[in-house]
Amino acid sequence: MSLPRLAVLYTAIAVVQLLSSAAYVPASQMVLDQTSAASAILRRITTDPERGWDAHSVVEDLVQSLNADVWHVGQHHVDVYLPQGSANASSPSLDDLPHVDTHLPNALLKAPRTRPQSHWNLSSLANTTFHAEYHALEDIYIFTRELLDLYPDNVKVVPIGHSVENREMFALEIFKDERTKAKKTGFVITGAQHAREWIATSTAMFIAHALLADPSESYSMAPLLSSYTFYLVLVPNPDGYVYTWETDRLWYKNRQTLGPNEKCVGLDMNRNWGHKWKRRADFPATQAAKKAPANPCAPWYPGHRPFESPEVNNIANFITTLPNLRAYIDLRSYGQMISTPWSFTCKKTTKDAEDQLEAALGAAAAIRIAHGTTFTAGGLCKSTYKAPGNVVDYMYGKAGVKYSYAVHLRDTGTYGFLLPPQWIRPVGEETANMIKALAAFIVNKKF
Repeated sequence: MSLPRLAVLYTAIAVVQLLSSAAYVPASQMVLDQTSAASAILRRITTDPERGWDAHSVVEDLVQSLNADVWHVGQHHVDVYLPQGSANASSPSLDDLPHVDTHLPNALLKAPRTRPQSHWNLSSLANTTFHAEYHALEDIYIFTRELLDLYPDNVKVVPIGHSVENREMFALEIFKDERTKAKKTGFVITGAQHAREWIATSTAMFIAHALLADPSESYSMAPLLSSYTFYLVLVPNPDGYVYTWETDRLWYKNRQTLGPNEKCVGLDMNRNWGHKWKRRADFPATQAAKKAPANPCAPWYPGHRPFESPEVNNIANFITTLPNLRAYIDLRSYGQMISTPWSFTCKKTTKDAEDQLEAALGAAAAIRIAHGTTFTAGGLCKSTYKAPGNVVDYMYGKAGVKYSYAVHLRDTGTYGFLLPPQWIRPVGEETANMIKALAAFIVNKKF
């Protein structure tokens, strides 16, 4: 990293440390309180294709009749979020479908009032308190600086461009030896493209720390650096991420102005990649949506054109500069799935589908060893729904990264996007196991 750019990052961190010293409330205190009178509802609706209510029909009814926030679409269910005050909202055509409600206290929707700490002890992966809570962007800057200070010979900050709101985007380059890093196999990991998926960015930070931790520590990933150079974009959507902390915990898109006459802001970064992009990529593609213009106010709005998002464009450009790329993981929430391309179609498989799935099944088994968590493995479209313009399709179809995966972390619908912070470390540990398994499979396949 050039000295002027490094100075910019350090200056930003210094400014952050001078912010208001408001009372500090650890994010770990944000736990699910089932006794809370004021609560939102996460409703899981079981779909029933035999009665004409497949996932597409349910979503269409939810979006059009209730203007509901659809959180997840699976093969046999749809998760919908109902804020406080809309808990009794119903649709006559859906009322008789089986469903289960989880009450989410509104406290979970409020970002913890944190202030940046001047120092976390990151010299030990096992003993640090850093991975016990979620962190605002300024904390992530401090985390990055401390890794640079602790491991100057094994980590670099690479600037990759600026966001819509002019925040500097960067990647962490983690390696064993500066002289040989370009010859190692490249492995890219990205955090939350969708701003509200905090666990994805927290897990990316855990992985960065694990790669640098002493090999004697549990869940250290340092031995992988003998074969790999890792590149981690911790915060692919910095503007959206900040917005979830300051304004709307459930914000999904980036914060891009879409046009002088558009009343809504932002596009779905994970629909804006330049492989099989479509301007009518609604979520999912209901019969009505196939003919209607794309709605800029929808969370899944794909933009006017591929790579319209500067954040997406920055990451794509960065990828083209990296040597020997063999693996890519897009960390996401939620669903406990390891998914292979394709996302744009459910009718086709890749030419490398056998190797991709074999590696994914081994990775899922490795996850279970850590804490007993069960992940499924399969094609992304069949596991969820058709979604053109997906990053995993781009990484495999355009960037040529054979082992490209979308990994939906915990959970399966109890908390959804509001996973309590006490699960950050267990999720990080099982994800470390997953990456170790994938890395071992790729190396063995190579030789």
